[in-house]
Amino acid sequence: MTFAETYHIKLSQFEGPFDLLLFFIERDELDIYDIPIAKLADDFLEYLHQMELLNIDLASEFMVVAATLMHIKARMLLPRKELNEAGEEIDPRQELVQRLLEYKQYKEVSAQLEILEEARAMRFGRGNLEDENNYIAGKYSTETEIESITLFKLLQVFAQIMEKLDNRQKKIKFSVVKHPYTISQQREYCRLLMLGKTQASFEEVFADCENRIMAIFRFLALLELIQERWLQLQTGLGANNFWIARNEEEEEPGAPGQE
Repeated sequence: MTFAETYHIKLSQFEGPFDLLLFFIERDELDIYDIPIAKLADDFLEYLHQMELLNIDLASEFMVVAATLMHIKARMLLPRKELNEAGEEIDPRQELVQRLLEYKQYKEVSAQLEILEEARAMRFGRGNLEDENNYIAGKYSTETEIESITLFKLLQVFAQIMEKLDNRQKKIKFSVVKHPYTISQQREYCRLLMLGKTQASFEEVFADCENRIMAIFRFLALLELIQERWLQLQTGLGANNFWIARNEEEEEPGAPGQE
């Protein structure tokens, strides 16, 4: 049986990477609160691979989410689990689950608005839009406040950087290339960059990236250094504007996995 017969998905169906992730979760009847991240990552990467074979350009957000899935998968394989300040085990999937739930909620709100819009169009009189909006807001309001700095806000800024890299590069046909980049190499770059200064803008960290693949490796290295608390995030002026600062209290980082 061919891939097309068993794995038929149209790109036009999906508005973005989270739409695709929800499709996999609903198709396989997965528990969104306990996602089998290895399976989800494999399905997502297989989809990207097929799009590349068909020479279909994907938005940078798809590449960013693919990198995030691989990062979460790697964290879940670590023998020592991460603990929070209370000594409780941190689930690496937690923020992804939260983002998926938010996106699912937005889709439900959008669908509800479309139904109301169609209902209003069937009436000659003008409906009370304020009442309808209040109804929607009340039905789908969240009780928890989203933190000002999250991984996914950071991903939005990274996606913008990826778009700029796209614009600098000429479009080429798909080919298999072994890239010379490693996370360890990019960790060392970030370490040397930050040793000479107290902080750097998010875009400055990626200024010399040659292509999208190099940027993804550097982004994963950056996440590791932030996770190890050698680097920290600071917010600048405007939405989704981040600075990277060195934590003077932490020792210099070693290579991944080094004690």
